[in-house]
Amino acid sequence: MQLAPGAWDYAAIPAALALVALVVFPPASLAALALAFATLAFFRDPERVPGEGVARDAALAAADGTVSVIRTEEDDAGRERVRVGVFMNVTDVHVNRAPLPGTVESVEHVPGGHLPAFTKAAERNERLHVDVEEAGGESEYRVTQIAGTVARRCHAYVQPGDDLDRGERFGHIAFSSRVDVVLPPRYSLADVLVDEGDRSVAGRTLLAEDPESTD
Repeated sequence: MQLAPGAWDYAAIPAALALVALVVFPPASLAALALAFATLAFFRDPERVPGEGVARDAALAAADGTVSVIRTEEDDAGRERVRVGVFMNVTDVHVNRAPLPGTVESVEHVPGGHLPAFTKAAERNERLHVDVEEAGGESEYRVTQIAGTVARRCHAYVQPGDDLDRGERFGHIAFSSRVDVVLPPRYSLADVLVDEGDRSVAGRTLLAEDPESTD
């Protein structure tokens, strides 16, 4: 099984404890070993390809989990944008994928708290913004990894200037948290194809239909 970067570093701690406990208290060794395997399972990174019949311009989900936020908001330029947030449980795959192709414009870490990621208070949590400019530089979108109560580390695999294909991995979060996609300005709420409470699969679930698509 392919694993996200850092998986062995996290699993090494309970694995080492298992060795120590094997001498001191064998039953605890089994528990520590089980935790090591569970940690590796958490960092699983399965291969994903967009589903058949998906329009080439459609936006795909960036994260596995439950859709928890769908709303409109104004950006710094006064344009109305659609935000779709997905809450990831500890049992979900935590590798995140690009919803649309483009070139990474910036990667910005914002310090903050570690409140539950599914609440309104999470707006003040630690986060990592990845801004991506679409081909031709006509528009852009933002993907934001948001830390939660358990999640303490947002990891980006990309840097400014990198090209991303739709569905390509761009980062992961260590343990449960949330990922928000702020779609390009051309998208409206009418184009969103998921509802709050729906389950999504990164790189496969159709998040929104491009209103300018010719497919």
